[in-house]
Amino acid sequence: MDDEKPITEQVMETMTTAVEATKDAAVTAVKKVKKAAKKVAKKVAKKVAPKKAKKASKKKAKKTAKKAAKKSSKKAAKKTAKKAVKTSTKKAAKKKKKAKKSKR
Repeated sequence: MDDEKPITEQVMETMTTAVEATKDAAVTAVKKVKKAAKKVAKKVAKKVAPKKAKKASKKKAKKTAKKAAKKSSKKAAKKTAKKAVKTSTKKAAKKKKKAKKSKR
């Protein structure tokens, strides 16, 4: 340090140079980190793409299975309802016949 300059000025100069050096180092570090992150992102994207496709196909299969199950259950419900109506009318007719016979 210079003996001719006052101590406060010398300290200020040292601080500013240190701050500038730190700033430059931080900027370069950020740049390096960004570059590395991009590389990693590319690698991950390559690996994730097939996984995503697999996941999507799995999801789609699940959805179609669910739809099919829903459809078949609806059909079964309709069928049972129809059967119930038929059997109930038959039973009612039988009861009527029996009632008529018992009256004779």
